[in-house]
Amino acid sequence: MHQHLRDAWAEMTAPDAPFAWSVVDVRGVPTRAYDSAPPNMAVLWQASAAHADNDYIVFEDERITYSSAHSMVTALVAHLSANGIGHGDRVAIAMRNYPEWVISYWATISLGAAVVGMNAWWTGREMEFGLTDCGAKALICDSERLERVEPLLEGLRSSDRLHVVVARTEGDLPDDAVHWNNALAAADDLPTPPEVQIEPEDDVCIFYTSGTTGRPKGAVLTHRGAVSNLLNLAFWQVTTDVAEAKAAAAGTPSSGSDKEPGEAEPGSVLAVPLFHVTGCNCCLHPVTATGGKLVLMYRWSAEKALELIERERVSTFTGVPTMARELINSPDFAIRDTSSLAHLGGGGAAVQPDLVHKIEERLEGRPSTGYGLTEVNGVITVNSAHWFLAKPESAGPPLPIMEAHIRDEEGTALPAGATGQLWVRGANVFRGYLNRPEANAEILVDGWFDTGDIGYLDDEGFLFLVDRAKDMVLRGGENVYSAEVEAAIYEHPAVAEAAVFAVPDGRLGEAVGVAIVLLPEASMTADDLRAHTAELIASFKVPEHVWFLSDPLPRNANGKFVKRQLRESLLETSTG
Repeated sequence: MHQHLRDAWAEMTAPDAPFAWSVVDVRGVPTRAYDSAPPNMAVLWQASAAHADNDYIVFEDERITYSSAHSMVTALVAHLSANGIGHGDRVAIAMRNYPEWVISYWATISLGAAVVGMNAWWTGREMEFGLTDCGAKALICDSERLERVEPLLEGLRSSDRLHVVVARTEGDLPDDAVHWNNALAAADDLPTPPEVQIEPEDDVCIFYTSGTTGRPKGAVLTHRGAVSNLLNLAFWQVTTDVAEAKAAAAGTPSSGSDKEPGEAEPGSVLAVPLFHVTGCNCCLHPVTATGGKLVLMYRWSAEKALELIERERVSTFTGVPTMARELINSPDFAIRDTSSLAHLGGGGAAVQPDLVHKIEERLEGRPSTGYGLTEVNGVITVNSAHWFLAKPESAGPPLPIMEAHIRDEEGTALPAGATGQLWVRGANVFRGYLNRPEANAEILVDGWFDTGDIGYLDDEGFLFLVDRAKDMVLRGGENVYSAEVEAAIYEHPAVAEAAVFAVPDGRLGEAVGVAIVLLPEASMTADDLRAHTAELIASFKVPEHVWFLSDPLPRNANGKFVKRQLRESLLETSTG
């Protein structure tokens, strides 16, 4: 079967084939890029107008067609333009997965401005940092996010005007803030915005990742990168279809089952946030490109997701592995019609091998996964169908425009099977972290990006991840950097030492744990610590497991905490 994949791969990337690629200059570095790539993401949005009558966004009882969405985007473009927002500016979006998030996204891109996808879990203090760091000229938010940031708006506006549009609210707004409905309703009376020329290397989006030094870092993504990720996803879909057709023609079964998905509408139930690349670049983009339907959830519930899959007959479910497990373990799974699902997968965490086989056994469609990072606009590798069943512990092969090296600590490339640090290069690699020249110099070298992940490539080119070099907890698809949590903990006057680390969690994959040594005579409970940190950092970063120790935390010769040793000893003796 792997030979069929290799044959299909070569066929799809041959000269003049749909996914042919060439080496081009990207920021002074020779880089692989697809020949067929459109110049920017605005072209994708414009093309979606051809699906005018199709349902585009479904949320609760609301349905928005492509035609209606285009009208709303046009109105918001006019409003933002009239308020001084244009090419090269930055527009922050801070809200739940509401339809207004999607409309705001395409309106910002149509202006040639860059979207700043703000984490909806952030506290007001974190929002203030993000808005200041990115220099946003506009903030589009819901009432919940407005409540958090409103006390800080005057300070944010002291240096420059911040235009605020508020969705999903009926109350009074601060000065200079505008109700969403009013902004769109008045657009007919506004002048037509100027045409813009959007280049491939223009910024399209800034997503903030948790910071290793205590502050989130804004990963600056370009139009070229976003388009390249979309084509990477399309490549895998088309190529595996071709490979399976070749296998069937040769009499080779493509998987352990001959089941086929039932009748479906292109589209996805989206159970992860749009402010992450999984939700935005790996779901919103392909759904829009294919004229599909995006079904949004107010909050995660396996039972609600199953209801939506049955009702909307979508072909894909996009979530983290814990959600996929909860879906198939739900009592409602047996009574809901999930036959439309051709793909059940997502990213944000490793998929356990048993889950791969459970998906194959209980669904008509393909189990799938992807490995990637914010910094690469989405995916580096994809694995699905027969190849995922054959290698359930693998993240899949690097996609055509992704060069991947496994290197040792000195930077020397290692052979197949050898474990080392993963470096990648391709047109979908980000431009760098906003306002972080020193960090960029460390992780971007001649176009190569240091992922911070440890793994190996087997002799067939499939990637296996074994560890992370970064001091990070991967909690249900959210990256939590230990240093950021530790910085918040150290603001409490009772704390002498604190070390944050990952604790295994059956539902989330990993949870946040911390070992703490208090100052002499000081006192604190686990609830005290959680209440303190909840005021400073987003709720998903607040430690769930807390150990108070009387002895100093173990350190190495350089004075750094030996977290692995500490974690292992604590987990052996206590559940926290």
